[in-house]
Amino acid sequence: MAKFGKRTAEARESIDRKALYPLTDAIAIVKKAATAKFDETIEVSMNLGVDPRHADQMVRGVITMPNGTGKDMRVAVFARDAKADEATAAGADVVGAEDLMERIQGGDIPFDRIIATPDMMALVGRLGKVLGPRGLMPNPRVGTVTPDVTQAVKDAKGGSVEFRVEKAGVIHAGIGKASFEASAIEENVRALIEAVLKAKPAGAKGTFVKRIAVTSTMGPGVKVDVSSAMPAA
Repeated sequence: MAKFGKRTAEARESIDRKALYPLTDAIAIVKKAATAKFDETIEVSMNLGVDPRHADQMVRGVITMPNGTGKDMRVAVFARDAKADEATAAGADVVGAEDLMERIQGGDIPFDRIIATPDMMALVGRLGKVLGPRGLMPNPRVGTVTPDVTQAVKDAKGGSVEFRVEKAGVIHAGIGKASFEASAIEENVRALIEAVLKAKPAGAKGTFVKRIAVTSTMGPGVKVDVSSAMPAA
């Protein structure tokens, strides 16, 4: 069994693990339980009624959090010439072409987001086996393959979050920090939920959002009453 610190253990014991809490209450509990010596990340997990093994049931997208994420995003951009200059001016941490490809092939991948201009995808495509499993492969559907590198870099730096359903039909996303006001965390959670609902695939049948939970890096997970988190009709 995992061993927890005294404060974490007490926080876990104070939560009814079987209960479904209204979203506002769940966030309050998670914030109170985030007692680590660092600013813990607040994370949301959503169990969806899809089987992502089928192409028509894949769920993915990107959402810019209304209150940012509190995370310092490291962004790499594949671009040349004027577009490379644009990316640098927008605040990209690393900009390159073949040199960046070689760096990544060598295992040096300290990036949270990789962006590419369309003309660079023949080069970036060689990195599919490296970037794909890490969820870093640029994709036009989430705005990371684009000629507008300035906006893409600003979005990444400003708090955009990519989400993609995993094999078990679950989406995980970090949406803020424990130091955020509870209202800001709730606004971010609701923004993520709305983005996931908008990304509902045609092949999804039955109940789409089955379960939602909120947690912090070191804290216990708190189950959310799904109806309390759904957008108003």
